[in-house]
This record gives sequence, structure tokens and C-alpha cells, in this order.
Amino acid sequence: MNSKTKFKETEIGSIPEDWQVKELGEIAEFRQGLQIAKSQRRGEPVENSYPLLKITDMGTNNFSEYIVDPQKKYVTSKDDIIFTRTGQVGLVYTNLIGVLHNNCFKIITDPREIDRNFLFYYLKSKYVQNFIKGCLASSVQSDLTHRQFKRCHIIIPPLEEQQNIGNSLFLLDQKIELNRQMNSTLEQIAQALFKRWFIDFEFPDENGNPYRSSGGRMVDSELGEIPEGWKPSSVGAEYDIIMGQSPPGNTYNENGEGEPFFQGRRDFGWRYPENRVYCTQPNRMAKKGDTLLSVRAPVGDINKATSDCCIGRGLAALRHKSGCEAYTYYSLMDLSRNFKSFDSEGTVFGSINQKDLKALKVLKPSSSIVEVFTHAAGVIDQQIFNFEIQIRILSQLRDSLLPKLMSGKIRVGC
Repeated sequence: MNSKTKFKETEIGSIPEDWQVKELGEIAEFRQGLQIAKSQRRGEPVENSYPLLKITDMGTNNFSEYIVDPQKKYVTSKDDIIFTRTGQVGLVYTNLIGVLHNNCFKIITDPREIDRNFLFYYLKSKYVQNFIKGCLASSVQSDLTHRQFKRCHIIIPPLEEQQNIGNSLFLLDQKIELNRQMNSTLEQIAQALFKRWFIDFEFPDENGNPYRSSGGRMVDSELGEIPEGWKPSSVGAEYDIIMGQSPPGNTYNENGEGEPFFQGRRDFGWRYPENRVYCTQPNRMAKKGDTLLSVRAPVGDINKATSDCCIGRGLAALRHKSGCEAYTYYSLMDLSRNFKSFDSEGTVFGSINQKDLKALKVLKPSSSIVEVFTHAAGVIDQQIFNFEIQIRILSQLRDSLLPKLMSGKIRVGC
């Protein structure tokens, strides 16, 4: 805390004396999105169309529906702040161009009074999120009204300090996003290498030339034409498999006691799971570097274990018998189309059992090619892991700074 800063008590706690507290309704206008009939939505972008900004799509930036020639007042710009008001209430987005859906607000403020980056991060603060939870607790449906949201308090530092706060947090997010983009590019490179070698069969021959296009001998098999010396096989024959088993519920905790525990895919991330739940009496353990496979709906989602961990009945842990972590991960990623057929097979909730998993057909490549791939893709995967560690450190720093900056306990540019 800045020892020179004098504080005052307000409706939302202690803040610097030169800060103000107002209600959101005093400084912002809320524009609700548009309810659009299914008949007006298109599955592909066309001329003069905009993506429909649905909650399910905004988080991934992959849009599934488009609107042609919408009213301009419902079209967002990259500078607009979007706040979700129904269903998953309280999510905050910006930097999106599209048609605002009915389950969102667009929040409009005067830039001479409120810095957009500051407002974006303030809406993510614990105070705002707790305010929303209080509103929803008294509501039958998960629905935040204009009237309720307008009563939410907002702290207002001097504009220059708002800009400093917003920019500090934005720069951290910018670095996080850059690392994510690097990881996405690196994974695409590794996937392309896997495809070229193990799908297109253009791995380097003894002269370093692409095998198939250089006249490498191919033979017929039940899986189609494959390189001479390669064989059809099965997951059970090529991979070591551990099927998860759930420990007693009273052995779970979120205090870091025992081993990291993953019941299913809930804590899966982009590639690595988040350690949230721990178990003091683990039954089935996966090893660091194993590929974790979701065996219950959605079947086939994968992550990679960053440490030894306990796995529940929703997961299996696999490792290729060569020990190659990279080959395990990318080969199972390539099997995703096979796994998806189990999502609805015979039951309301899809699943794949050990017998069916082991029976899935795969190729048994040359061990020397797998070994070379291990070295090439392993270097890429290590870079991906290093960037992921940076992402987690920066995310923790941002999340720890947010409440301190928003309360004035840490001040920037003052």
C-alpha cells in the first residue's frame, strides 16, 4: 500500500481520497442486443454479413452464425465493451466486431470520463462479480436486468490514473495473448509434421528425401496403402493405457493436499489441465507427460499431464510404447474422428470403454521414424510448455494485481 495515500471509507470499502464512487447508471448507457429469428441467421459469412456474437462463440472467437445487413446500432466496434446478462452472466469481452445478441449488453461511456481498458478490467473485479451473484440469488432465472446493473457501484480514479491502471493490465494480457498465438503456431507446425510423416507418408527416406513421392515402396493393408515395413495394429497393442478410477469423495480437496486429481475433462485447458482439485488417496495415477483422454462425453478431448496426477473414471492416460510423448499426443489428436463416434453410441451420454479403446485400429510405424519424430516434435513441445509456464505466471500476476490496483493499494503513475 502506498504510505503517502490517504484513504476514505465508501459504500464499497476503503479507497484513495481523490477517487470517486458512482453507480454505473450515472456514467454508462446500456444497449441490449437483438433477438434474431433462426430464419434470419446464416451458417456461413456472405457479403454485408456480420458474425452473431453469442456467448458460446465469443470466448473462442469462432463464430457459427451470421446476420446480413443488421441495424447499425446493434453492430459492435472493437472498442465496445460487451457484458453478458443471461445464462453465463458476468462475462466481459471487447475487441469484437459483430451483431450483439439479446443476452448481452453493450456498455457505452464517455471516453473523457472513463477509460475503456479500466472499465473492462473493473467489470472483471471481484466486487462486480459478487454484486452480480447477489442479484442472481434473488432471481428465479439467471438474468441480469438493466435496473439491477445500473445500481452497481464503480470506483472512478482520475482519468490519467484510470489509463495507467488499464494499460498496466492490458500489457500483461497482450503478452499472454502473444504467447498463446506462438503456442498455436508451434502446435500447427508439429501437427503438420505429424501429418506429413504419418498420414501422407512423406517422412525422410534413407537419402533424406520424402518417402512416398520419391518412389518409396507401398503395400496394401486393411488400412489402405502403407509404407513397406509398417503394419496395421491397435491402440491396445501400441499404447500403455491406464483407465481412471475415482477415489472416495471424502478424499478430495482444493487446498493442495495430496496429488492433483482430474475426474474428467472439466479442468482441461488448451493443452494442459489446471490443478484445481487434489486427492489424498489416489487410486489410478498418470505420469508426467502422459496424454489424458476423455472417455466420457465429450469423448476424445485430450490434454497432456504436467505432473504425476490421479485420474478419475472420466479419463484414461495413454503413452506410446516407444515412450515418445510427442508421438502419443499427436497420434491421439489424429484419432479424434474415431472417438467422436462414441459420443452418442447407444446412450444419452457418450463414453468409450477399455475394450473399445484398445480395439481402435492404428498404424504401427517404423520405430526409427517414430524416434526421429520424437526429437523434432519434442523440441517444439518443449517450447510450447515454456510459453505455457509464462502464460500461467503472467496470468497469476495480472489476477493478483487487479484487486490491488482497483482498491488503490497499488497506485501507478501517481
